[in-house]
Amino acid sequence: MNRLGAHAPVLPLLAVVVLLALPVGPGGEGGAGPADAVSALVVLFCAVRLLRDRRRPLSRTAAVVLGLPVLGVAVAAMGAVPPGEGLTGLGRYLQVFVLVPAAVLLLVRDRGDFRLLAWSFVGLAVWQGAVGVHQYVTGTGASYQGRPVRAVGTFGAQDVMGMATVVSLGLVCAVGLALGTGPLRHRIIALAGALALLVPLALSFSRGAWIATAVACGAQLLLSGRRRALTAGAVMAAASVILVGGFGVGSTMLQERISSITRVADAPDQSVTDRYTLWAAATGMWREHPVAGVGLKGFPEHRDSHASLALSAGSDTEGAGAAFRRQPLLSPHNMYLLILAEQGLIGLLALAGSWLALLLCAVRALWRTRRAGRPGLDCGLAACGLLVWQLTDFAYADIGGPSTVLTAVCFGLVAWWALTADRGRGPSPLPPAGRAGRNAAQEAPAR
Repeated sequence: MNRLGAHAPVLPLLAVVVLLALPVGPGGEGGAGPADAVSALVVLFCAVRLLRDRRRPLSRTAAVVLGLPVLGVAVAAMGAVPPGEGLTGLGRYLQVFVLVPAAVLLLVRDRGDFRLLAWSFVGLAVWQGAVGVHQYVTGTGASYQGRPVRAVGTFGAQDVMGMATVVSLGLVCAVGLALGTGPLRHRIIALAGALALLVPLALSFSRGAWIATAVACGAQLLLSGRRRALTAGAVMAAASVILVGGFGVGSTMLQERISSITRVADAPDQSVTDRYTLWAAATGMWREHPVAGVGLKGFPEHRDSHASLALSAGSDTEGAGAAFRRQPLLSPHNMYLLILAEQGLIGLLALAGSWLALLLCAVRALWRTRRAGRPGLDCGLAACGLLVWQLTDFAYADIGGPSTVLTAVCFGLVAWWALTADRGRGPSPLPPAGRAGRNAAQEAPAR
């Protein structure tokens, strides 16, 4: 209980992660879920503590970096038709990129809190991955090439990217923890978890998640040091070869899916054709409204007037407890193009500027930690990996579905590392209840 009480401020954040283990109702639309509701309570909880303790909430740099997306989102919300859709989109963007990340930044006090949340990512990924592997083995997953073998975890066929996202983020956290300088036992467990998560990641058949995970883990290896990168890279490569070669019938589908990545230009399948068409539609909207875009939630309304006849009516979803349905294509499946279409250059520069600032600050903090030999290398590698994964995945996906709240927590963890790690343990603006005036000198950031 004492150890649990030491992490009391981040327990609400832990609840957000745990709630993503609950199953999504069959046939659900894949919108906001219990974890989103708890994330709103976390923001409220954080605001109440700020008012009670009368402390400065954020540093000037953190306020600018995290508040920058508000500019483009607010302008696009005012241009939305109808206005109600704009308000809905405004709330979602603020939740994912501003409010929840700021709450995470304020509630995480030190590296121990960070590691707890990183391990919770790994635990959630292992659970969802285990469910996904069971779906593949028993033929109870989502439909893929006419067979119910696609691993989707508890997210269902309507959110085939949900499990892939969770497993990928857990794998990235595990790699960061394994490459750190923590206790050997913890690093071995993290490495074993990372290798185990390769199986459900492969069975998700998500090309975008594969690419993003490979890029993120590659970046972590390079940032960890040359010798460590070579050793860990050899282990991961050997595990991947064994994984792909040991699936029997499944290896045929995996190899076909992997080879399709190199054929996206020469012989694209219908899903790739739809994605190219949606990307072209998004750029067409931006050309007509280059400054502020067509307004938040405006992509579906303007899609048909900008898309070619190559676009199909929707994607077929079936399996994992859900009946067959035709799911409409209501976004370009590219976060950057979605922002460009709906928010224009103002929104893209604001959001991308915020992400770029986080990336530069995170890498700088990691470099300083390595050079000074300070503890926390595992936290830095996990944070940088999470951000690189998100920025890479945004080229193939956008926000939406229950797993989106995990993206918000990721940005908060990255913000904590990028904006406070250079100050030792990081800020303690929100001390545990009853400890506001105790050990203040010990909890203050050290220079």
